Amino acid sequence: MRHLITALYLCLGMLACAAAFAQDLRPAFLLTGAAARDSQDLSGRWTYSKDLYRTGLNDINGWVAKSRMQRFRDVDIAAVEAKGGADFYEFDLDRGPAIAVPGAWNAATPELRYYDGLIWFGRKFTATPQAGKRAFLRFEAVNYRAYVYVNGKEVGRHEGGFTPFVLEVTEALRAGENRLVVGVDSSHDAQSIPTTITDWDLYGGITRKVSLITTPATFIDDATLALRSDGRIAGEVRLQGPQAANQPVNVAIGTLATVRVVTDANGRAALDLPAPKGLQRWSPEQPTLYDVRFTSAGDALQDRIGFRTIAVKGNQILLNGKPLYLRGISLHEEEFGPNPARHMTEQNARALLHEIKHGLNGNYVRLSHYPHSETTVRLADEMGLLVWSEIPVYWTVDWENPAVLNKALVMQAETVYRDRNRAAVILWSVGNETPVAPARTRFHAAMADNVRQLDPTRLISAALLVERKGDVLEIQDPLVDKLDVLAVNIYAGWYGADTLDAIANLTWNVPADRPLILSEFGADALAGHRNQGLKKFTEEYQAEYYRKTLAMAGRIPTLRGLSPWILKDFRSPRREHPVFQDGWNRKGIVSETGVRKQAFGVLADYYRSKQ
Repeated sequence: MRHLITALYLCLGMLACAAAFAQDLRPAFLLTGAAARDSQDLSGRWTYSKDLYRTGLNDINGWVAKSRMQRFRDVDIAAVEAKGGADFYEFDLDRGPAIAVPGAWNAATPELRYYDGLIWFGRKFTATPQAGKRAFLRFEAVNYRAYVYVNGKEVGRHEGGFTPFVLEVTEALRAGENRLVVGVDSSHDAQSIPTTITDWDLYGGITRKVSLITTPATFIDDATLALRSDGRIAGEVRLQGPQAANQPVNVAIGTLATVRVVTDANGRAALDLPAPKGLQRWSPEQPTLYDVRFTSAGDALQDRIGFRTIAVKGNQILLNGKPLYLRGISLHEEEFGPNPARHMTEQNARALLHEIKHGLNGNYVRLSHYPHSETTVRLADEMGLLVWSEIPVYWTVDWENPAVLNKALVMQAETVYRDRNRAAVILWSVGNETPVAPARTRFHAAMADNVRQLDPTRLISAALLVERKGDVLEIQDPLVDKLDVLAVNIYAGWYGADTLDAIANLTWNVPADRPLILSEFGADALAGHRNQGLKKFTEEYQAEYYRKTLAMAGRIPTLRGLSPWILKDFRSPRREHPVFQDGWNRKGIVSETGVRKQAFGVLADYYRSKQ
């Protein structure tokens, strides 16, 4: 096993091998333009059945589950029971309690608040299969493992709680009423990503939209365009289906330009054209998006795409060739409200991003610690907020397990393929606060090589830990050689023995030739807890912490951005102080219901001075 691990890491460190793995990691179907396709939204009320002992998958001794427990069966249990006889069932999804999909089950009922395990979800829908058409189910996210059945037949599985997956169901559908059952297992273990140790809530369930999508027999599965540093626009189109080879493809970028290419034997066509005259580059100040239309083989795909360049030169980050300072904040995927369900409608996502863009005078958001919803990322594109995106390789990972590395690479690829056309996304992160060790560094290096191969147009970073020697802070991490932008998390003045006044004494010894971001810093405060002096958990303490930390940050010569921790108070079972936390991480500068704390004004004023 150890030889296999070594061989895998050595292989992934080589560009040629990384290219091969990148190809292998491409999902069977992408449907990247799903938002604009002919589809049936399966959101609404689904019934559910708890299965904490996993009896719908396995019986005792690892045997196959008994038929009376198999939730996915296509049977009218009420009708069977009405007839009587020897058969009986220990479930009935049709008559089970109902729950809103999408949304996390933790917010649905008190009994599910801390439920962690397997729940079966079911609903019926009407379909009209058409000759010459194909049908797909697209799940935007299911947390954490999904087992999907249509009319009693398993059509696919997926692991990973924050990335989309597509399953073809053309042969499984029938005319009229169909039964869809999804087993969702929220449990994590030492080989999952993330593991069982996090600082955010469980949020099990079908947390994002489910769609039934219809396409022609040959269809455009994927299409991407990006502005290169040489001023040309490059990308590709991929067709799927029996007529994918040697097909003409037409691409129109708004009214500025059109181009015609032809697919190869594998259904792929490369795109490379000069940037059209009059092309307006996307920026936070002017987030111009173009309606781009791809047509081929009787199919059409539309997307809204912005064109910009992002690069590093010395210790500068350059957007469209100009120096950039990232005025941002970190964000967990929770909507405002006392009982968030991770239901990121456009309205919910816009409310959060509006606080950053217009309240804080920001131009940047760190989407922590996992890929956020496609709705959120597309809104960042529209509103003009630059995005840091990451997958949850966070704290503890089974670094020496090649299967776990493969999971990370798959999640990374699913994220990149989903968001390649979003101009807002400028940074792919390969980890957060992971302890330095040889196996861990090889793991992250493989991720960095993989994402650079998948998407060479964006920058790579990671939220690193710092080493402290007295009052001197340093980055002693060999992973820096794989990163374009350095980033560190620091909580001096909150965790540890430092007083607020001691923050002023901290100095930094960091590479002079690389841009640095303070990816996290923060202090807890309960909204409304004031007039207690500079005691911890007061708004005054948090506000003064921000003043002191921002002053310290201003003395770092290579600093090119900030994403303090965090915009909004968020659920976390780690945080159980009965007065100040009660299951919430209180480092938000806005409360869970949207009340701005004093620190919000401190950061907003600082960013106003940086505009």
